[in-house]
Parts: sequence; structure tokens; C-alpha cells
Amino acid sequence: MLPQPLYLAPPSTPSIREQVAAGRLGAILNPASGNGLPEVGLFGVDNAVYGGKYPGNRKYLKYLERFVPYADRCLFVTAPDEVGDAFATVARSRCMLKEIRAMGFPAALVAQDFMEFCPLWDWDEFDCLFIGGSTAWKLSPAAENLGRIANSIGIWTHVGRVNSLLRYRIVRWALSVDGTYLQRAGPDRALPTVLGWVDALPKDDDQPPGLFDTPPPDDLDPWDGGYDLASWHKPPPLLQATRRPVHEQLALL
Repeated sequence: MLPQPLYLAPPSTPSIREQVAAGRLGAILNPASGNGLPEVGLFGVDNAVYGGKYPGNRKYLKYLERFVPYADRCLFVTAPDEVGDAFATVARSRCMLKEIRAMGFPAALVAQDFMEFCPLWDWDEFDCLFIGGSTAWKLSPAAENLGRIANSIGIWTHVGRVNSLLRYRIVRWALSVDGTYLQRAGPDRALPTVLGWVDALPKDDDQPPGLFDTPPPDDLDPWDGGYDLASWHKPPPLLQATRRPVHEQLALL
């Protein structure tokens, strides 16, 4: 049985913070958002590189100091990455992964395009695999296969830019996800939609016949052509691992 991935939302309104406190959502924070940490609930911290607002290593570590007393409910803190480039990301992240761990946080490596071909990283260097990269790579069998391996060895898995029910279903193998849908559509107005994604996801592995037999609709982000997505709806062929249940993962935090 696969539980639904925990959806992390910017805690920008009382309604969202209420859902975080209730455990239906988690919180996602970054140095550029200006949002404070909810008093209750799980959270993750992103680095704001994707939006071009990363403050630099020293200021980022200073920003993280405010969360140290609450590290026991932190799912991950991302090290800085280079969008679309796994090799440059590994080089940029290595020292910061150590700094983040030294502060008591689970450190996240942001996986980027071609990570499956990059030999410069090791599973022991981080505590969370955060799937970033282009849309095509993010939804490719290569990214899913890396995520399933991470799940099978007790590493937390997270997928960014999940902004539709279809994408939420595609990355169901992940333990948590986040996206910008609430900000773009209006936090309180769009909140019922996001909660509906969680409720709509089947509670077990049995999907209705034909659910993923058609290509993605046009409203999904366009593929960049970098990966062959003809079989995007099929399980990755290299691994069929059984991951630890979410409650066991959380017990390790």
C-alpha cells in the first residue's frame, strides 16, 4: 500500500497553517518567501535557487539558524543546486550538505538532469533526495528509479513543482511534494483544490484500468525533449523496491 505524498505548501495564510497543524499538509519555506514557521507540523526548507533568489551560502546558513530549535520536525533542508545540471549541482552542494547536517537538519541533495549518469555523488552524503530538474527529467523513469532506490534504503524523497492532480499521481512514489499552484491561483481560494488532490488519490496500489494509458494533457508543463517519455506511465524497469512506511521514515527524524 502506498500512502499519498505529503503536500508541502507555503504557510502564508491561517487556513494553510491550520491544515499544516492538522497534518493534512506540510509547510515549505525558503529565504525569499517571508513566511514564518508554523508552531505545529512538519516542514521543509528550499534554497530559492530556482527562483533566482538564493542569498549565498553564508546568509543561507544564517537564515537556517532560526529553525534549529525545530529541527526534530524538519523533513529536509536543500543544499544549493544548479538548475538542470547534476554535475554542477553535486560540486556546489557538497560542502553545504555537511554544513546543513552539522546544524542538525536532514540535508537534501537536489537531483538534476543526468544525475543517473553522474558518478560524483554518494547516497551517504545526504538524507533526502529532492527531485528537481527539467519537467521531462523529473517525470522520467530515470528520476523515479532513483527515487525508489532512495525510498528502499531509508532516504526521504521529495518532488518539486507538482502543480496538478495528474502530476501528483505520476510522482506517487515520493514521500512528499510541493508546488507553486497555491501562490499562483490564490492561497485560500486554491486550498480546497490541493486538498482535493490528496483525497482523490487512491489509497492503495490498484489504479483504475487505463488511468495512465493516455498522454499528459496540454496544460501540463511542456516537455523539453531531453528524455524519452513514451513510457512515462510505466514503472521503472530497473527496480521494484519496497520502501519503508512513512511512519517508519518519520521515526528516523
